[in-house]
Amino acid sequence: MTPNLMSALGGVGSSLSAVLLFGSGHFLAGAILTTLFVLFDLLDGTMARISGSTSRWGALLDSTLDRISDASILGAMAYWFSRTNDRNVPLILSVLILGSLISYIKARAEALEIECNGGIAERTERLIIILLTAGLDGLGIPFIFAIGLWVLLVISIITVFQRMLIVYQGSR
Repeated sequence: MTPNLMSALGGVGSSLSAVLLFGSGHFLAGAILTTLFVLFDLLDGTMARISGSTSRWGALLDSTLDRISDASILGAMAYWFSRTNDRNVPLILSVLILGSLISYIKARAEALEIECNGGIAERTERLIIILLTAGLDGLGIPFIFAIGLWVLLVISIITVFQRMLIVYQGSR
């Protein structure tokens, strides 16, 4: 199995499972299945480095599928909660925007040839929080979804500022 195939399986699988399960309110099943596919996606970069088969195409494919997967997870949750006018929808959308901004800052920094790794909530941490929160919500734990979203919102804002500072310092 190639790293690019791992990226594709992880990205497409996590996106489809998120849309189908979170979008229909099946949060426990969604958290479990999406997590399994996300694990495929998290291993592709390691596979590429170990096998020495890193490529520009593979990096672009991986990061593009990551953005699609992240948007599918949060978008499907926003869709489900919007059907009942739930108060969490603006939080979900804010977290979605901040996640995209965190990724954009890194991509833009790299285009400027400035290394931009770091921040309190990189993609893996954000995925762990949202998928764990969704799973616990699926188990019926009251208020856990709102709590998880608020935590994710705060650490995402912090990460945006941390990455901006990294790029600022790297540009000097």
